[in-house]
Amino acid sequence: MATQMFEGRGHAAVYQKYRFAPGKELQQTILAYLQEKKAIPAELAVDVGCGSGQGTHFLAEHFKKVMGTDISEAQIQEARDTPSMPNISYLVCPAEELPFQDASVDVLTSFTAAHWFDIEKFMREAKRVVKPGGCVAISTYTVDMSLRYGDCSEKLTKIFRECWDLILKYSHNRLKFVLEDYKEIFEALPFPDKKRITDIYDKIPMTVEGVVGYLESASPYQTFMKNDPKAATSLLQETEKRMLETMGVSSRETPVEFWVRHVCVLGCK
Repeated sequence: MATQMFEGRGHAAVYQKYRFAPGKELQQTILAYLQEKKAIPAELAVDVGCGSGQGTHFLAEHFKKVMGTDISEAQIQEARDTPSMPNISYLVCPAEELPFQDASVDVLTSFTAAHWFDIEKFMREAKRVVKPGGCVAISTYTVDMSLRYGDCSEKLTKIFRECWDLILKYSHNRLKFVLEDYKEIFEALPFPDKKRITDIYDKIPMTVEGVVGYLESASPYQTFMKNDPKAATSLLQETEKRMLETMGVSSRETPVEFWVRHVCVLGCK
């Protein structure tokens, strides 16, 4: 069974507000692979571990029907409450028990979620539900992140990473898959035609509030918050204050470039 995180409505709401959709470079990487394998156009795409639907929305622009699935009822409710295209629907179910017929799915995706799955069982399901010639695209953003703003980018990144390093002390052991660039997930994919790309860099438009909100949405921070709410809250408040002072601005709505590195595992059955 998948590791169940992001269960509470409060965490799900923060996740929906501050988590970002797949960046342009990641989108183009996935679409180029699907075009190469002639998996586009296609009838059905399934986004597993869809959370509040950021990646699912991207898929809706390219597939006739898109189904987002997640084990968290709170996340699925957030996804359903968010305006979306009419070809999207959502379903609560585990990644290891997908309610689709054998060989019925054209493209199966998972954005920054597969490390929470029971990898062996999920891969067995992927092999079962994906059509011959169908594709899988599994990606995550890594902890390799940086901030850019004027001539203080280096200082801003240092502040961000100091905060992130403290938060990561509360990481679940399954984040090892992310820290290892999804190497184990790539090796577990049971398709003969597969590749792993580890150097996809995306610029995500953000504000200072958005960067701090992203940190708040992270599962290690939520664990930190449960263990020591006063220290956790203080850390984010102090981080935001340091960022604003370094940038020489007072508004948390000030735009900043948020750079992330993605890893993507692609396969064709």
